[in-house]
Amino acid sequence: MGMPAPAGYVAGLGRGATGFTTRSDIGPAKDAGEGLIGADADGSGPSKRAKEEDDPEDLNEANYDEFEGYGGSLFSKGPYDKEDEEADEIYNAVDMRMDEKRRAHREKKYKEAVELLRKEKPKIQQQFVDLKRQLATVTEDEWAAIPEVGDARNKAKRNPRGDKYTPVPDSVIASAMGYGQMGTVLDSSVQSGLTTPYGGFQSTVGGLHTSLNTGLLTPGWKTGIQTSTDLDLRKVGQARNRIMDIRLNQLSDSVTGQTVIEPKSYLTDLQSMNPHHTGDISDIKRARQLYKSVRETNPHHPPAWIASANLEAAAGKFQAARNLIMEGCEKNKKSEDLWLQAVRLHPPDVAKRIVATAVQHLPQSVRIWTTAAELETEIKNKRKVLHKALTNVPRSVRLWKEAVNLEEPEEAKKLLTRAVECCSTSTELWLALAKLETYEKARIVLNKARENIPTDRQIWISAARLEETRGQPDRVDTIITRALDSLRAHQVEINRKQWLEDAIDAEKAGCNKTAKTIIQKVLAIGVEEEDRKSTWLEDADWFKKEEAFECARSIYGFMLNEFPEKK
Repeated sequence: MGMPAPAGYVAGLGRGATGFTTRSDIGPAKDAGEGLIGADADGSGPSKRAKEEDDPEDLNEANYDEFEGYGGSLFSKGPYDKEDEEADEIYNAVDMRMDEKRRAHREKKYKEAVELLRKEKPKIQQQFVDLKRQLATVTEDEWAAIPEVGDARNKAKRNPRGDKYTPVPDSVIASAMGYGQMGTVLDSSVQSGLTTPYGGFQSTVGGLHTSLNTGLLTPGWKTGIQTSTDLDLRKVGQARNRIMDIRLNQLSDSVTGQTVIEPKSYLTDLQSMNPHHTGDISDIKRARQLYKSVRETNPHHPPAWIASANLEAAAGKFQAARNLIMEGCEKNKKSEDLWLQAVRLHPPDVAKRIVATAVQHLPQSVRIWTTAAELETEIKNKRKVLHKALTNVPRSVRLWKEAVNLEEPEEAKKLLTRAVECCSTSTELWLALAKLETYEKARIVLNKARENIPTDRQIWISAARLEETRGQPDRVDTIITRALDSLRAHQVEINRKQWLEDAIDAEKAGCNKTAKTIIQKVLAIGVEEEDRKSTWLEDADWFKKEEAFECARSIYGFMLNEFPEKK
């Protein structure tokens, strides 16, 4: 009781009852009963699966693999549980790790193989390089003596369909040229006035008789139109230019002689107009209504005014754009973008007055002061604007740099002395001042810069370059070592890539000792023990591409000390 029934047990069979089983009792087909269920009806042979299991393994050579042996898996018939899955994951992880270790070596081998292949079998382009270079010495006479390439095919290939083409006679071309053309001839029989007689259609205006050659005759009435085929396109162009001159004169001068339009600004507007505007007119109208609604809803929103002005300018209505942007400036006097857009949309003379008004409302805006200086054409006026800007914004590095660029070395030195006092955290200003000073004063300047900006590596590197250029190469090593220690003390990350780029700059400036010292100090920073050789070789190749050969020599020398036994 409570135990599972034995296999093949049928209840009541011992008492003579007839037993039967259903599909729900035996469940799906199993291996034990497949021989009976799957047997042939006449008992002639075993089941299909039994035949498959009894078949010997396929030992054909086509089914053999060098690493995996014959086809099929040794463990395919067993269950695949979680332990097998975990083992497969571990093996895959090990394979990926080994592949990562071999990647650099594999890529190097592939690169060498490609280079060797290019040497043995170069491209066609490389094979003809020397011939292309010789083309530079070919003279004009030799070029002219080169024969034309003719058609080497036979007649059947030239004209496979057998079509024949006959040239059109000149008489046909001449008659076609006169078809449908208009001309004007002066009728000597008519002096002046307008004459239109009945019984036909003849017109004479001011002694000019107009005629048209249509090539058609209409019966029943006479057109009275005479024929003339003289059409001078050059005169048509001259007439068009004359009409344009008349219109420009009408715009430029009024009846009283006062000028109502500025020719320069008018031509500027014409150049800035886009005649091929592809936008739909209905789209422009809808956008104009939308922007108008935004302006009326929130008049103190500068982007709405800027977008409206840009829309009108794109549509070619510059005056409407200027009116809109000035209205926006009146309602948003503290908007820097609005004032700058107004300056862009107006001609230079008007833009100067606008930027002067903008400076009154925004005296601390660096962009507006810079724009005001750009509008001036004379250096003297630019200096005056920038000096006034520095009195309002003394801590703007951009304004100091603009002002220094306009001065002579002596005046620039005075300006930079004042600039480093106002902007003591600007490395560019300190370095610019050090370049203009003498050796002793430059050292003092760099020391002050280091005290104010202890986290900038450029000051230390500039100091090392200064000592090398002044004939003190022994101090370079000490300065670079102190620089690294100081930066680490101030918790500054030593970026290896940036220091190597500084080494390239130092070499190009002629400071080879500084470049070598930087490489020796920072080359091993952040490089793992097993990746040192490959990483340093890549750095040397990068230096050679940048034409920093002294830096590359320094890396190779450093590697010879680290790997003295490497071939």
